[in-house]
Amino acid sequence: MTEPLLRTKGTSLHRQMFLVLRERIATGRYPADSLLPTEEDLCKHFGVSRITVRRALDDLEAAGYLRRRQGLGTFVSSDLPAVREAATLNFVEALHKSAEETRVEVLSVEKGEPPSMIAQQLDLAAGDKAVHALRLRRIGDVPVMVSDAWVPERFAKSISAATLKKHAMYEILLNQGIEFGRVIQEVTAFAADPTFARWLDTEVGMPLLRLSRIVYDGARTPVQHLTLTINPEHSRIVVDMMADSMNTLHTGQLVHDVPLPAPAAKKRAPSRR
Repeated sequence: MTEPLLRTKGTSLHRQMFLVLRERIATGRYPADSLLPTEEDLCKHFGVSRITVRRALDDLEAAGYLRRRQGLGTFVSSDLPAVREAATLNFVEALHKSAEETRVEVLSVEKGEPPSMIAQQLDLAAGDKAVHALRLRRIGDVPVMVSDAWVPERFAKSISAATLKKHAMYEILLNQGIEFGRVIQEVTAFAADPTFARWLDTEVGMPLLRLSRIVYDGARTPVQHLTLTINPEHSRIVVDMMADSMNTLHTGQLVHDVPLPAPAAKKRAPSRR
């Protein structure tokens, strides 16, 4: 079965092919040391030119996924990138691990009125202000996450650019005596605009994951609206749940933002006179 790539103004053909083959290697469809189809077969399968195939294979080889053997073909590397470890941390432990593993760049910290939707989720009245902190986190030189936080002014006494360079946001809130209670979060996807593409060092139009959280204290007062934007090439979202919670809202739910079709009009039975 052929799988023609999409010829659009978005992602280039060789990049599309790179992503497809990389996913198949990562999921074991092409296991370590296995022989890849020939360039001619890949051309036919994806409906692209040999130049496109070679560019995709060159990029995969440069990333460590493939190796070429003169006269034998192209093989999946035997030394693939390390498998990601499973997450076994609670909410606060996960925040601590993220802060420990990354270095932060504070992009901006300012006080102002949040957008209406965020203000509503934080139970803020019209005119109420919050501190808005925008940060970029890296592992080594790789940007992995953009953090966009809004904290109501009454909870943000110790939040500044200086403190955020030394401490994670959750540490500042905990040090103020705030105890975390409920956390509501949703995960969505969107295409990278030029700003996020620059921050996360990716291409415009590439899919990014956005995790939005509303964090409450023990009294169920919202203390933070946090949006984390990540590149799925480098990061993932892991959920750890108990079996007896699988059919509850603790595991989340799918919400489809698509209007339901109008109900079909019932046919009226012919009248008898």
